[in-house]
Amino acid sequence: MSPTMTSNTSNVRAQGPVPRHVAVIMDGNNRWARSRGLSGVRGHHAGVEAVRAVVRRAAERGVEAMTLFAFSSENWKRPATEVSALMELFVLALKREVGKLNRNNIRLSVIGDRARLHPSLVKLIDGAERKTRDNDGMHLFIAVNYGGRWDIAEATRRLAERVARGELDPGEIDESMISRELDSGDVPDVDLCIRTSGEQRISNFLLWQLAYAELFFSPLYWPDFGAEAFDEALEAFAQRTRRFGMTDEQIEVQGA
Repeated sequence: MSPTMTSNTSNVRAQGPVPRHVAVIMDGNNRWARSRGLSGVRGHHAGVEAVRAVVRRAAERGVEAMTLFAFSSENWKRPATEVSALMELFVLALKREVGKLNRNNIRLSVIGDRARLHPSLVKLIDGAERKTRDNDGMHLFIAVNYGGRWDIAEATRRLAERVARGELDPGEIDESMISRELDSGDVPDVDLCIRTSGEQRISNFLLWQLAYAELFFSPLYWPDFGAEAFDEALEAFAQRTRRFGMTDEQIEVQGA
């Protein structure tokens, strides 16, 4: 999460279009640690430092929303000791970082299925969201026990319940309505999705919201992915031509 940030952004390379919503699959903590002869837990702690740097730079660059994939619904398959250490790290990070996020006008939301999380962690999440909910700076989403298929299934289930109660006609359901029912709510779709560690897949992350996202794959392990690497991803995004089904000629006319 975010450290103390300054309002001086004169040293930031902020040229070109900036994505409104950036999603990040933070991959490679364990491999980073193994390459240094360290425990996997040390890798996750180093990953928190990278989160601080990237969140700070995203806010400086004017990104409106950022979603970080912290723990997937599939990560429960990992060794119990690692899962326990990750949950303890979430608790520690919330306690240490929420005040800094609040001072920097960043709103925090946690998305994902909370049913399997420990009640003490859920209580901390609820408190952090309440503390920052009135902030109107960057909206930071942390995905914990999250899966894209789960998110879509939950959204459609809620709509089906409304239909069953007679509150909604099935013919009224459209894409925008489903988008609003997703756990992240009414935020812009993802413009740029970054994945670190050289892997090139989206791993059940924000499946609906990534429909037209630009993908950026970095060879760096997550703990090595700092502000400069984030700038490189934004610079690559600025060079992309986003067609949304149109031709190059149509894009040129739009930009004229």
